[in-house]
Amino acid sequence: MSMQQPILDVRNLQTHFVTSKGVAKAVDDVSFSLQAGEILGLVGESGCGKSMTGFSILGLVDAPGRIVGGQLIFKGQDLLGMEAEHLRRVRGNQIAMIFQDPMMTLNPVLRIDTQMIETVQAHQQISRAAAYDRALEVLGDVGIASPAERLRSYPHQFSGGMRQRVAIAIALLNRPDLIIADEPTTALDVTIQSQILSLVQTLCRERQTSLIWITHDLSVVAGLADRVAVMYAGKIVESGTVESTLKHPLHPYTQGLLGAIPALHERGRPLHLIPGNTPSLVNLPAGCAFSDRCPQVHAACAVNPAVVEVDDAGAPHSVRCWLIKSQMDGAAP
Repeated sequence: MSMQQPILDVRNLQTHFVTSKGVAKAVDDVSFSLQAGEILGLVGESGCGKSMTGFSILGLVDAPGRIVGGQLIFKGQDLLGMEAEHLRRVRGNQIAMIFQDPMMTLNPVLRIDTQMIETVQAHQQISRAAAYDRALEVLGDVGIASPAERLRSYPHQFSGGMRQRVAIAIALLNRPDLIIADEPTTALDVTIQSQILSLVQTLCRERQTSLIWITHDLSVVAGLADRVAVMYAGKIVESGTVESTLKHPLHPYTQGLLGAIPALHERGRPLHLIPGNTPSLVNLPAGCAFSDRCPQVHAACAVNPAVVEVDDAGAPHSVRCWLIKSQMDGAAP
């Protein structure tokens, strides 16, 4: 993939929640970039900050949450410096979001055609007839049969998988440059999930739309994404190409996530479990946040590790771990 100017450049993003128990650093110094047409898998356990990263990009952080630092450079402009009205024109138009529950996107008391036409006309000065034609087109693109008939339906008349297809169609209506998908297949059965993943991948390739796919499932990312970023306790602890990261995981947390995935060729083998629970973001351990659960913890982990860049057969790969740094330096941890 040609390394042109990234369509999105997230620099040191920090999103905090001020609570009665202290400050929760939901997103803590997160940085990554995304090229046109590229698919990034943002992976981690519940509460690691991956969804909040997506909401921060879209400016959808509600009180008591607040973005306290960093930059979100989208097509050369910092989203954090935009006026609210300018950001509203970008959101839903150039950047769209697919939620985990399609009913967060769909109004249960309005027909599908009404919702889709209003979405188009909110961002484009076109006639209702032209907006209807656009809605008809994208419903066909996402594999919904008899789209003209379906446009006259209400959300409750669709199955879960069909509702998610409609939600994806709404995200595509204004031909966005970037889509953020927040675990949109979690509630679907495996067959429908596979269809949705194939559909999204094809649409991104054909339209050169960039995609951030937020998930807890590394097996989904393996067949979908170009690159993967693994989050833990508000930080990205490992990132690289899918092949490099999943075949040669360096961070003990990534290794633990991969060890917990069942495999057909290893029937009967007990799954590896990461001990303990994710830490409270208000009361993180000193140094590396994973140290309390890490099987390879050592004295240096009491200090917050810096990001180490690794060359994996020419593939860029970064990891936030003292063990890897000490190995690269040729010293004992």
